[in-house]
Amino acid sequence: VTLVFFRKDILSILKSLWRRDLHSDNGKLIIPIIVGSVPTAAIGFLWGDQLDALSSLNLLAAGFIASGILLLASKFTKERKDTISIPTALLVGVMQGLAVVPSLSRSGLTIAAMLILGVRRELAFKYSFMLSIPAVAGAWALTFYQERDALLVSGIGTVEVVASLAITIAVSFLALKLLQKSLSANKFWLFSIYCFAAGAALLALSFLGF
Repeated sequence: VTLVFFRKDILSILKSLWRRDLHSDNGKLIIPIIVGSVPTAAIGFLWGDQLDALSSLNLLAAGFIASGILLLASKFTKERKDTISIPTALLVGVMQGLAVVPSLSRSGLTIAAMLILGVRRELAFKYSFMLSIPAVAGAWALTFYQERDALLVSGIGTVEVVASLAITIAVSFLALKLLQKSLSANKFWLFSIYCFAAGAALLALSFLGF
């Protein structure tokens, strides 16, 4: 879905890479994408399984609440940066790596972090999803390699796969449009309400002994 949604930007980045042009608007994203991918890959390789396995209600609640705080904080920042610096790319890469924790939103963390640092909303949106492409591709490739035998004998039908894929694409595309509009309207912070509510609900369940 990301490849389709950002197809023009991706083609522009590939052209800039081919021409070794690091000065055009999209060409300026090449180095930050490479730099940001390093901490993401390191976290995923070293601690990915452990972070993904976190299931304590209190820890999950803390993740939602931390996300909510970042999203809310992004409401009170000013846009002043038209480029992604190396330190910003590293920080965003770390945020993306930590988002393997079930209650942490990858796009929420990365975009909120950039907004807090003063990156323009449109650029934050674009870079967040450009950075996700190598991470998602790498994760899918690793999962396929590790589960290749099970996948080959799973017996899942073509119709089921196509139907599931179509639904996933449609929902993901609508989610991207909603996220883009919320950023354009400066209402991205509203997602913090959901995070706080989810965190409070999990804390309540933990308190009740679930």
